[in-house]
Amino acid sequence: MPLVELGRYDRQEAFIVQGRLEDEAIPSFVFDAGTSIADGSYLLIPVRVMVDDEDLARARAILDAARLR
Repeated sequence: MPLVELGRYDRQEAFIVQGRLEDEAIPSFVFDAGTSIADGSYLLIPVRVMVDDEDLARARAILDAARLR
């Protein structure tokens, strides 16, 4: 079961999305959240939220309903 990209968000929003998915029992992973924190460029780099490919359609529907996409 490969991971696929659900979307790209700013750092804070990515963790909100992850929390919403956890509420619905959908495992997710936040990639790139720690990228370049030391020099402050993390504000410019989008953070990826990844889900299992089998959960992608359901995750999109949840975010659409919550207006997070």
